[in-house]
Amino acid sequence: MNRLVSIIFGLIFLGFIASSCLFIVDQRQFALVFALGEIKKVVQEPGLYFKLPPPFQNIVYLEKRILTIDTPDADRFITKEKQNVVVDTYVKWRIEDAKIFYTSVAGRVASANDRINRALRDGLNNEIATRTVNDVIAGEREQLMENITVRVAEDAKQIGVKIIDVRLRRVEFADEIRDSVFRRMESERKAIASERRSEGAAEAEKIRANADRQRVGLLAQAYKKAQDIKGTGDAASAAAYADAFGKDPDFARFYRSLEAYRESFKDRSDLIVTDPESDFFDFFNKQKTDK
Repeated sequence: MNRLVSIIFGLIFLGFIASSCLFIVDQRQFALVFALGEIKKVVQEPGLYFKLPPPFQNIVYLEKRILTIDTPDADRFITKEKQNVVVDTYVKWRIEDAKIFYTSVAGRVASANDRINRALRDGLNNEIATRTVNDVIAGEREQLMENITVRVAEDAKQIGVKIIDVRLRRVEFADEIRDSVFRRMESERKAIASERRSEGAAEAEKIRANADRQRVGLLAQAYKKAQDIKGTGDAASAAAYADAFGKDPDFARFYRSLEAYRESFKDRSDLIVTDPESDFFDFFNKQKTDK
């Protein structure tokens, strides 16, 4: 019985020794193998590995996944115009060199977050101090984020961290100056709108004046062309009359006299006072003579 108990305890002890010599690395982790307090190896690939039992070798796991620094409170910065702006940011990062990370911040994520936040605030302060409010909010926002990312990445590299992304989630005026800034922006926009309307009205007048000039020119050209056509037609008509009347002068005189009578006596009330023996009634007198 005592022998059986000894065997069981021996198996348990061997199992404990065996389990202490094996360790598993998850795909989401780094494994640092320590020997007497010194890093001997960094395991990056997932799998089952062998080590010496404690205290000869120990394992410390570090996060391999992307981590996020999401600041709970926005920070204040001063622009080139000495205006206070409130900036809310977030940073995404991951451990790139596990050995440097452990020796720099003792493997503590909170310490790494503090270091990155300090570099981020310094970068924001330097970048925003050289820009206007409009540049920070819209004009040069992309360039500002790129510059800050480079600054933070250079500092984070010293602790074995790679910066994945830096974003300005929110940029707005401080409460004490927001109303005054908005009023100023409103007045500026009104001035710009008034200027645009004046420019539009002036441009409209120019367009109308130009259209009127073109209209007058087109009407003059059309009238000239109509007069030319009419003159050509009158000339052709006169030539046709002359040719026709030249063939029979008596008929021509008779026809013209009829036209004169028609024009003189268009209405029943028309009256003409002249000598009955005048040439105007020549054909009437001839009719009486013929009778």
